[in-house]
Amino acid sequence: MYFEAELRGRKYKVDVIEGRHNWKVSLQQEGQEWKHYDIPKKDFRNAEEYISFLFEGKSYLIDVLGQDTEYTVFTRNSFRMIKIFNDEMLLHESLKKGGGFGGDDQLKSGMPGKIIEIFVKEGDEVKAGKPLLIMEAMKMENEMRAANDVVIKEICVKQGDSVESGAVLIKFEKKA
Repeated sequence: MYFEAELRGRKYKVDVIEGRHNWKVSLQQEGQEWKHYDIPKKDFRNAEEYISFLFEGKSYLIDVLGQDTEYTVFTRNSFRMIKIFNDEMLLHESLKKGGGFGGDDQLKSGMPGKIIEIFVKEGDEVKAGKPLLIMEAMKMENEMRAANDVVIKEICVKQGDSVESGAVLIKFEKKA
């Protein structure tokens, strides 16, 4: 399971793989190297509404409340507010921002997907809010729109292409 989290203004990428006897947890704070941990299942317990586990010789009792992207986590005698974004939430956040992970001069894919339809061609002048393309991700067709008035400089994908997260889909320049 992959997700991204934000705690005290710091952003993290988290990848958890469940094995038969342990969880492999990989954690990357923004701008730093990935750190990898193994958490044995024998050190983990569910207890009513919380979980308990041992990690690096320390005992942790964790209670989590929340919904959507906002969670309150109680551990080690304090409360922490954490925003958690799974693939679907990352996509929705990207679409709310006009579909653009990236700078003012390109549209990037917020997550892996497949290009279903492209509405523009190079040289087109496109008004803010108009559709640029449809990308299928998470079994949903998502229309990605121009965040500003732009001129299309380059289309980097074609219909039917599969793209990875962060792939540049369209390059453009702001219309003067």
